[in-house]
Amino acid sequence: MSLIVHHLNNSRSQRVLWLLEELSLPYEIRHYQRDPVTNLAPEDLKAIHPLGKSPLLEDDSVVIQESAAIVQHLIDSYGKGRFAPAATDALRHLQFMHFAEGSAMTPILLQLYTSRLGDSAAPLRPRIDEQLQSHFAYMENELRSSGHFVGDDWTGADVMLSFPAEIAVMQGAGSTYPKLADFVTRVHALPAWQRAREKGGAYYGF
Repeated sequence: MSLIVHHLNNSRSQRVLWLLEELSLPYEIRHYQRDPVTNLAPEDLKAIHPLGKSPLLEDDSVVIQESAAIVQHLIDSYGKGRFAPAATDALRHLQFMHFAEGSAMTPILLQLYTSRLGDSAAPLRPRIDEQLQSHFAYMENELRSSGHFVGDDWTGADVMLSFPAEIAVMQGAGSTYPKLADFVTRVHALPAWQRAREKGGAYYGF
């Protein structure tokens, strides 16, 4: 087993490092920095994958893209049951794994992109804001009494949803969504997350 994470600063790659630390897997990080003006990933990443996005995981020279696929691969291949849902929660877990990128990130990215348009984006902002709040509220309501999105322990769904939850807190919505804020606090208190933060670097103020 040879694991290499192609890690972009200020990116969703951080949660992959967290999972690797939780599973106590040996891995190498190759760091990439965003362009300070455009905020885009460097062209170097396109040498690894044509889309030039991060995270990318190399596992014995096989390149795996997409955060959910990477998280699922690590859990299935090396987790030994850790971070996997109970069989009775498998469908809920699958839905949240895909919700994190397929639904939750859409208004977040739209907000990011339109913020660069100034007043030209004004017609879009009410809809984007409504969708942001709708998705954050959904996440808030779906957190179980255990403090997790699936079952009573940490799973891949928690790893995937940690990033949009962090965005909610970063945008000052922690008081509106206290369960999400508590979730982020508990994630950041984990020794494995702190090790990942030390290796991956600060991101989005965390």
